[in-house]
Amino acid sequence: MNLESQRILVTGASGGIGQELCAQLAARKARLCLLDRTHENTERLARELSSSPTEILTARADITRAEERERVVNMMTQAWGGIDILINLAGVMDFVRFDEQDPGMIQRLIQINVEAPLQMTRCVLPHMMERRHGRIVNIGSMFGSIGFPCFAAYSASKFALRGFSQALRRELAGSGVGVTYVSPRAVSTAFNPPVVHHMAELGLMHMDNPRWVVKRIVLAIEKDKEEAYIGFPESLFARLNAILPGIVSHAIARQVPTLISFTQQKAKA
Repeated sequence: MNLESQRILVTGASGGIGQELCAQLAARKARLCLLDRTHENTERLARELSSSPTEILTARADITRAEERERVVNMMTQAWGGIDILINLAGVMDFVRFDEQDPGMIQRLIQINVEAPLQMTRCVLPHMMERRHGRIVNIGSMFGSIGFPCFAAYSASKFALRGFSQALRRELAGSGVGVTYVSPRAVSTAFNPPVVHHMAELGLMHMDNPRWVVKRIVLAIEKDKEEAYIGFPESLFARLNAILPGIVSHAIARQVPTLISFTQQKAKA
C-alpha cells in the first residue's frame, strides 16, 4: 500500500508510540486524523507536524463512548470523504497481582483495550466494505500471545484483540479490506510504569526504541501484512507458547518471585 494521501485515523495519537507513528506517516504524505482524549495533546502534535507535506485533522474524544466515536468518523467523512486506514493504538496497562487488582481498572482495561477498538472498527467498516478498500491495524502486545504474571488483565485484553484481528481477517477475505495485527514487545515510552522500566534495566524483559518499533509498524502496513511480531527472542517465544506452552511456563516460573516482589515495591511507593 502506498500511504501517500491515504486517510488514516490514529487513536492514542499523542502517546509515545503514537507521536512517532504520526511523524513517520506524515513523512509519507498520509492524511492524518490525530485522535486522543485531550485537545491540548493533539493540537501540540499537530503543530509539531505542521511542516510535514500532508493534511492533518485533530480530534478530542473518549473512544469508550459511542457518540464520540461516531462524531470523529463523521468529521473525517465530511472533511475527506471517508477513512482508508484505522489504527487502533490507544490502550492502558496495569502491573499488579491479579488478586490485588482494582476491579475498576479491570473494567477500564477491557473498555479501552478491547471494546473501544472493536466498536471503532465497527464504525468504519461498512464504508470500507462498500468501497472494497481499507485496512484495520490493531496494535497489540507480545503479552497477547504470552500470558505473563502480574499482567493478567492486560494480557487478557491483548489476547482478545489478537483473536478479534484473526477472526475479522478471515471474515473479510475477498472483501478488499485487510486486517493487520502488530505485536511489539515492551517499548521505551511513558506508557510503561516505572517498575517496568526498572525490570528492563535488570534484564527481566527487553525494551525497544519507539522509532525502531514504528518503522516496523509502518512497514507492516505498507506490505499489507496480516501479522507482525516485533522483537527477538520474544517473537519466537510467542510462537513456541502456541505449540508448547509448558516450556514457556517453566521458563517464566523462575521469574515469578521477582515479579511479585516488584508488585510489593510498587504498592509501597
